[in-house]
Amino acid sequence: MAKPIFSNLDNLSLQDIESEAELIPLLTSEDEEALEKEDLPAEVSLLPLRNTVLFPGVVIPITVGRDKSIQLIKDANKGSKVIGVVAQKDQGVENPGANDIYSLGTVAQILRVLKMPDGNTTIIIQGKKRFEIDQITSEEPYLKATTKTVVDEAAAKDDTEFKAVAESIKELSLQIIQENPNLPTEASFAIKNIHSYSFLINFVSSNMNLSVKEKQDILSLKNIKERALLCLKCMNVEYQKLELKNDIQSRVRHDLDQQQKEYFLQQQMKTIQEELGGISYEEEIDEMKVRAKAKVWTKEVEAHFEKELMKMQRMNPQVAEYSVQRNYLDLFLDLPWDNFSKDKFDLKRAQKVLNRDHFGLEEVKKRIIEYLAADDLH
Repeated sequence: MAKPIFSNLDNLSLQDIESEAELIPLLTSEDEEALEKEDLPAEVSLLPLRNTVLFPGVVIPITVGRDKSIQLIKDANKGSKVIGVVAQKDQGVENPGANDIYSLGTVAQILRVLKMPDGNTTIIIQGKKRFEIDQITSEEPYLKATTKTVVDEAAAKDDTEFKAVAESIKELSLQIIQENPNLPTEASFAIKNIHSYSFLINFVSSNMNLSVKEKQDILSLKNIKERALLCLKCMNVEYQKLELKNDIQSRVRHDLDQQQKEYFLQQQMKTIQEELGGISYEEEIDEMKVRAKAKVWTKEVEAHFEKELMKMQRMNPQVAEYSVQRNYLDLFLDLPWDNFSKDKFDLKRAQKVLNRDHFGLEEVKKRIIEYLAADDLH
């Protein structure tokens, strides 16, 4: 297994990066002190980035595709390997000029240049120190500018509020890593091993799912406490979105699992019924629908039948209520809706039939004749 190298910007060389060692982008307090003491170049070549912002101390890979950018990397890699990295205001601008980039950026060290199989060039860079563009000195063959140092307003050593905010950033970062399935759990080890609050803010800000404008706003704040508060605010918004997204996915997954379970059980039941030679659940429903089409019903009766049939479809065929509902619908279908015969009120014929078919029961037969006579009057 490759031996990890904890990067020290002063001692790190391209030869170290090109070895098989694994680079772990964690800064120590000594590294940060060395960066603060390091002087900015009087003039730097500017590399505009479309969709990201580089923070001090953070290592990121960049794919370079524009001719000017490729030429810049070639020239810088032959020399000091130091460039100025700035973010574009509009990602759609193909050839950005002085007005298309932010005035505040980060000086970066080129750690490695890779030629990709698709012809693109990928560089691995590490942010060193923030700078502000003083004046654009050249636009050909690429942008060059003189720089001004951006002085950080550090928090006091006994500032408990700043420490509390920084610790909240660390804790919330670990929660986001745990909740987000797209983030590797190994990232939590990196967060736990960051002991510098300023680098923690830079590292988290760089890896958050924010727009270029939002990241640039964090980078541009000179007061580290204000930077920490803005970072924590953005993290809370991201965490709330992540919780909501996970909650929705969990509910949808539960509903789908329940539907799949019910479908699986219904298919099993159907197979068992077919093996036993009985009518399957679906066949019963289909048979009732066919019988219903042959009925001459009013709209109210038809609507009631469909409602009760849907109720039966939602039932589990194994419960007792299913049989009650099925018998009710069978009776509903068997009733002679709007079909009736014309009654014949012939009392003499009725008396003759009663005497022929029933011996005795004179009182009963008398009552029947009286009932038929009463209906005849109506």
